Amino acid sequence: MSEFWLISAPGDKENVQALERMNTVTSKSNLSRNTKFAIPDFKVGTLDSLVGLSDELGKLDAFAESLIKRMAQSVVDVMEDSEGKVQENLLANGVDLTSFVTHFEWDMAKYPVKQPLVSVVDTVAKQLVQIDADLKSRTATYNALKTALENLERRSTGNLFTRTLSDIVSKEDFVLDSEYLVTLLVIVPKLIAEDAEGGLFTVTLFRRVMDDFKTKARENKFMVREFYYDEKEIKKEREEMARLLSDKQQQYQNSCVALKKGSSIYRDHKVKGAPLGSPARLAAGQPDRERESEGEGEGPLLRWLKVNFSEAFIAWIHIKALRVFVESVLRYGLPVNFQAVLLQPHKKSATKRLREVLNSVFRHLDEVAAASTLDASVEIPGLQLSTQDYFPYVYFRIDLGLLD
Repeated sequence: MSEFWLISAPGDKENVQALERMNTVTSKSNLSRNTKFAIPDFKVGTLDSLVGLSDELGKLDAFAESLIKRMAQSVVDVMEDSEGKVQENLLANGVDLTSFVTHFEWDMAKYPVKQPLVSVVDTVAKQLVQIDADLKSRTATYNALKTALENLERRSTGNLFTRTLSDIVSKEDFVLDSEYLVTLLVIVPKLIAEDAEGGLFTVTLFRRVMDDFKTKARENKFMVREFYYDEKEIKKEREEMARLLSDKQQQYQNSCVALKKGSSIYRDHKVKGAPLGSPARLAAGQPDRERESEGEGEGPLLRWLKVNFSEAFIAWIHIKALRVFVESVLRYGLPVNFQAVLLQPHKKSATKRLREVLNSVFRHLDEVAAASTLDASVEIPGLQLSTQDYFPYVYFRIDLGLLD
């Protein structure tokens, strides 16, 4: 499982023995893997400051978790066709998240413990707020670019009634610069003997009868597309598409597959001797599939996401450590003396039983709550277990499954 329970109990002899007992029971029952979770000695400060930090850390914990989820989703969005490799990019300090959590060590250089506890929390908070602001700015830019590309792509798909015609027609299909003649593009709906939705035809006629022709076309359910060949405008559209594709490829993606397979936006190839819009004519404009995989590499956005996801995740686990320290001091009192343990349940079905073991082992930490919730019908040799969810010990949950 990718779920962890972070608990703490007083560090006196009685509770050290309780921890040993817990380890024995959970090991024999194959309930969880347990490891010590090292937390440094912080400057405690006043009781009032700890109460205030308890509330602040709760909010900061939720904010950090939300941030890393959004960053993980951004990695998924940016990697697009490489979603299967997303987990390879969600690392913390160069290792997978489970390894980082199970081998956690406090970063003394980044978060000096000689500072007042409130200063340490403030440092973590400022770091996360800055990452959040940068993420919003970068993803907004990326999404704007992605939307612009999708809008252009939509113009290149669909049927002849709605799609752009710039990549189908050529200059040679039109009578241009004539005072008396004009070329119109007419779509004729499919006939009984045709499979396609319709065919695209050019009709060259005198300008003075153009309106009459359009009227007759509507009466016969033919559609005259309002398209006039303008080399400058077509060139401008193609350059805009090329610029957007280049920006997305070079600045943001880890792959240069910029369009869906088979799209045909603004091809330069022209086919002679085939009807406008026919399969033969369009096929000649298809890109070489192999060319789509060239230029692979990580763009700045993906690199930024990987680095800052790591930083945010590391900060999140440090927040968990801070919460355990603050809540342990508030619950167990001074002098500071507690032992933190990280438990990784082996399977989801074992979590209820694991909770019962913990509640029974540490029931002496809260006899009143334990007395009201014990259920003698659930038994493990040597233990009387509780079926209720209460926490006589300090408890926090770390769920990495939410990032899958």
